[in-house]
Amino acid sequence: MKPASGKGKGGPRGLAVPLRTARGRSAASQRWLVRQLNDPYVAAAKAQGWRSRAAFKLIELDERFKLICPGARVVDLGAAPGGWTQVALRHGAGSVVALDLLAMEPVPGAIVLEGDFSDPAVATRVQAALGGKADLVLSDMAPNTTGHAATDHLRIMALAEAAFAFALEVLADGGSFVAKVFQGGSEREMLARMKQAFGTVRHAKPPASRKQSSELYVIAQNFFSGTP
Repeated sequence: MKPASGKGKGGPRGLAVPLRTARGRSAASQRWLVRQLNDPYVAAAKAQGWRSRAAFKLIELDERFKLICPGARVVDLGAAPGGWTQVALRHGAGSVVALDLLAMEPVPGAIVLEGDFSDPAVATRVQAALGGKADLVLSDMAPNTTGHAATDHLRIMALAEAAFAFALEVLADGGSFVAKVFQGGSEREMLARMKQAFGTVRHAKPPASRKQSSELYVIAQNFFSGTP
């Protein structure tokens, strides 16, 4: 799904928006601000009431893979600021638990929980809040990057592994799991275990993902319990 605010690198006419002042800002901060000012997805997110441009990534993934079924029970891991939670609700989810390690602003219609999803007790809290097993577990989590590709890959794979273990605990049969990874794909061992637990496992890079970003998403669907 393309944002309604326009195409190209800038606004609707593709014109670059300059940074008015660079005083007191680092070079990295200046680059980030220029990118934000000239990102049509940022403008579209603001215009359409999404909490982050990342909402469009889930919208595009849902259009392709039909992830959010009407009435679905959804868990959004590392949910802050809440863009993916908003999408799940607007696309017809019946109940959504937004879980984050830190406190986040309430999302109307969602159950917001604070806690560490790697804590076994949290899985119990999540299922109690949902009223049963989940149909979809989402993870758009990513660690702070170091700029060292191998280190960053290991860090995000550790998050994806933990999210996958959580999904195995809370998913109902037929459920789906989506997690962010970096290019290079999922680690072979995790991918092999996913293929044992799900009917289909694929990778995708939604159009809203910035071209210069190394992020990908692994989409695992048709979960079946009793995996060895």
